[in-house]
Amino acid sequence: MATISSAFSLISSALDADQAALSIVANNVANASTTGYTREVPNWEENPPIQIDNVSYGTGVSQTGPTSIRDGVLDQRLVQQQQLASSSGARLTALNTLQSLFTPDSGSTSSTTGDIGTDISNFFDSFSSLESNPSNDALRQQVLSAATTLAGDVSNAAASISSQRSALDEEASGVVSQVNSLTSSIASLNGQIETISPDADAGTLEDQRQQDILQLSQLVGINQVRTENNGLSITTTAGQLLVSGETSVSMATGEVNGVTHLFLGSSDITTELATGGGELGGYLTARDQDIPTALASLDQLAYSVSTSVNSQNNAGTDLAGDVGNAGNIFAEPTTISGSAEAMQVVMTDPAHLAAASLTGGTGDDSNAIALAALGSQAIVNGQTPINFFSQFVSTLGSTVSETQTENTAQNASVTQLQTQISSLSGVNLNDEASSMQQFERSYQAASEVFTILNTIMASALNLGVQTAVS
Repeated sequence: MATISSAFSLISSALDADQAALSIVANNVANASTTGYTREVPNWEENPPIQIDNVSYGTGVSQTGPTSIRDGVLDQRLVQQQQLASSSGARLTALNTLQSLFTPDSGSTSSTTGDIGTDISNFFDSFSSLESNPSNDALRQQVLSAATTLAGDVSNAAASISSQRSALDEEASGVVSQVNSLTSSIASLNGQIETISPDADAGTLEDQRQQDILQLSQLVGINQVRTENNGLSITTTAGQLLVSGETSVSMATGEVNGVTHLFLGSSDITTELATGGGELGGYLTARDQDIPTALASLDQLAYSVSTSVNSQNNAGTDLAGDVGNAGNIFAEPTTISGSAEAMQVVMTDPAHLAAASLTGGTGDDSNAIALAALGSQAIVNGQTPINFFSQFVSTLGSTVSETQTENTAQNASVTQLQTQISSLSGVNLNDEASSMQQFERSYQAASEVFTILNTIMASALNLGVQTAVS
């Protein structure tokens, strides 16, 4: 009887284990479309054997719970690549917006910046036209019209750049609340995992934590370190602590010289975050590097053209007879910074265009020639105005192209890693169908043995008389 009883115990254990395994397969199928779900497999453990007459007899296996099929190395690589791709993607979006300000409008009425390169050429060409008839009022008005177009397009471009910088400032501020929400969630999940499953896979809790980490890596560059009791510590790529066990450290914002900076405690970490990755890194790089560079170039162009043209106009004689003090064509800038947005034409009377030299009469065109010649002279940081602007646009285009190439490669790497993880950890319904069939057959086999044992037990209880058992 003891032997039959042991057999019943063994088969009951097998039935329980197969039933638990079938439940795991059913859970996989139910979550096949759940984002971030990691496929689970039964975890089998041999039951302690029994000793009879110094002989060891196995007592079957038990199903001790599911184990998620995940690869921590692949998960970390995906986090690292994703934060790089998010950073270059955010920067690329900003760069494309910036570059669009300097794309020839091809006659579009929606453009607010025009084609500054063409404006520069038309402005200095207007002085060449004035040479043929220095006293012609229409030609003089054409000069002021070309100057107004140039100044307006430069000023509008600078204002648009400043607006874009403000928008990026707001984007960076908006990311902070999302980061704080995710780090708080990760800390909470850490606490649950460390309590419930300190020594083993925590299943869906780890799936949730990994999804939060992936979302966090899209926003900010991070490093993660596995700690005791199955916990995680999260830092920025520069090492500032964001999550430690059940505790998260909130990021804060504050203004420094009118620009939003980011803080952890009393530490300003804006510079570190700009190079760390994630959307925040891309926004900050565009805001603090790309946009100031573009604005500085426009300021230099506006400052040099305005001061050089004003100086040359005041070096001649105008139709009103002013000698050496005809007046400024453009508002005279006092500093380079801010010159582009402040650029405007202040001359209203075309008679004050000094086409003649200091000693020339009204028909003299010497100073008009000198003004036209400024367009081909190295008056802007050792380059002609048009060459300086062309180099600026070309450099910006190269930066856009490089960032685009970088982003494409990084996104391809992200896709490849996601495919690898999906292949390992994703639910394949064909595989689950095969597993279900296997465990059903195992359950059926155990049931047949159980039926046989039941018959044997009934016969034994009836002293060997064969008895039908329902």
